[in-house]
Formats: sequence, C-alpha cells, structure tokens
Amino acid sequence: MLQSSTVGRLAAPAGVLLLAVTVVGYVGAIDPNESGHYPTCPFLALTGYQCPGCGSLRTIHALAHGHVREAFGLNVFAVAMIPLLAFFWVRWTIARARNRPTRTKAADPRWIWVLFGAIMIFWLVRNLPFGSFLAA
Repeated sequence: MLQSSTVGRLAAPAGVLLLAVTVVGYVGAIDPNESGHYPTCPFLALTGYQCPGCGSLRTIHALAHGHVREAFGLNVFAVAMIPLLAFFWVRWTIARARNRPTRTKAADPRWIWVLFGAIMIFWLVRNLPFGSFLAA
C-alpha cells in the first residue's frame, strides 16, 4: 500500500501526466486542420516561414487518431521528441516514487546544447527549398 508521503511525492508527475492527457484529448477532439479553432503561429504569420513547432498541433491530432505516417509528415521533429519526453517523465516519476533526489538540472548542459542545435538546424532546413518535405 502506498504511503501518503509517496502519494504526495507523485502529485507533480501525476499532474503533468493529467495535463498531457488533457491536451492530447482536446487537440484530438478539436481538429487544428479546421480554421478558427487555434491561432496562427505568430512566427509564420509575421515571416511566412515555419518555426520548429509549426505543425505540432496537427501532429498531435494525427497521433491521437493513430495516423503515425501523417504525423511524421507534419512535424517529424515533434514525433521524435515524444519518446524523449516520455523517458524523462518516467525517470522523474521513478525518482519521486523512490524518494530519490531529482536533479537540479534537466540534463548535462552539453546535451541541452545538442538539442538546441538540432532544433535550429531543423528550423533552418525545413524553410529551405531542399528541405520543403519537412514543412507541411
């Protein structure tokens, strides 16, 4: 049986999971492909170029309906990040359940810079003519 202190320690990971499930449920129910439901990306509206997150709502909608191939076509980077986010959430939840200290840093700064670089390269390439297949 779980002690009340364990339940308290798991409150934050449970809240994040509830928020994620709520967001996926909402985006799965309210189609972002229909105009008027969500605002346009400000970067896209100002520049005409897609940001790294453009297509993410449509990607989540496609995944919520089991359309994995379509999701990859909309934003491959967002699809690739889901397992990474899930890994960090599971690691955090296990640490909280075992009452182990959680890191003060999310990851080694070098990995954060690698991720930042990958995002910047994805952003650049998807807006170049030869990378148009990344911009849906």
